[in-house]
Amino acid sequence: MGPAGGEARPGRFFGVYLLYCLNPRHRGRVYVGFTINPARRVQQHNAGRKKGGAWRTSGRGPWEMVLIVHGFPSAVAALRFEWAWQHPQASRRLAHVGPRLRGEASFAFHLRVLAHMLRAPPWERLPLTLRWLRADFRQDLCPPPPPHVPLAFGPLPPRAPAPRRRASPLVDTEKERDHDTEAFCTLCARVLQDEEGPLCCPHAGCSLRAHVICLAEEFLQEEPGQLLPLEGQCPGCKNSLLWGDLIWLCRMGTEEEEEDLELEEEHWTDMLEI
Repeated sequence: MGPAGGEARPGRFFGVYLLYCLNPRHRGRVYVGFTINPARRVQQHNAGRKKGGAWRTSGRGPWEMVLIVHGFPSAVAALRFEWAWQHPQASRRLAHVGPRLRGEASFAFHLRVLAHMLRAPPWERLPLTLRWLRADFRQDLCPPPPPHVPLAFGPLPPRAPAPRRRASPLVDTEKERDHDTEAFCTLCARVLQDEEGPLCCPHAGCSLRAHVICLAEEFLQEEPGQLLPLEGQCPGCKNSLLWGDLIWLCRMGTEEEEEDLELEEEHWTDMLEI
């Protein structure tokens, strides 16, 4: 099995958070946003728009980040989640969620929307974690999150640094390169191309290497109506594997990607605030 929900994953981080305003003049206001660095992002919100915060939060602090959903496979997936959470009435995935009720607090409404989002496609099949950064704000969601979405509490633990990706994940030594060794998919026996980034079993001694589509089809034999697996049994060592952990372990970003994302986060925020 891969990292548990409460542990830090190596590589890139994509999260969608909920801010709560503690200012007595604006108390009860909330804000939904995307981040790759929660600690830095809340500081920017409290410092104002000139320091990287959003115009909707500028000058209305202090703000507290009370909740974050993380584990998205990409920035695009997290940004789509963020947009739907901000605009539930405009999302066709959330047409069944009623509008905010008279007398319903904004915080309660956003939790109600979140509860339905975690049970709606495509988010219901993502390897997400729901983390309460402030335990005193915690409320049970209705409906509850899917069984594979763990609840975590407290600040995010430090992340392990993302290792630099080798030029070819299929070639381990210079000797192998000299002999033009080709690696093959364990499931379909076709050649694994370097750019495909094969999925590999993380368990010691297991030699499984497979195309993403091949392993997905193997895992989905028990769920033929689905497109995205949740978990399955490794065809090689027979250990149980979470699909989200496989993707994280085989798609870890580089330090250059992390730096680019820090710049893009501010760019995305600016565009969404216009």
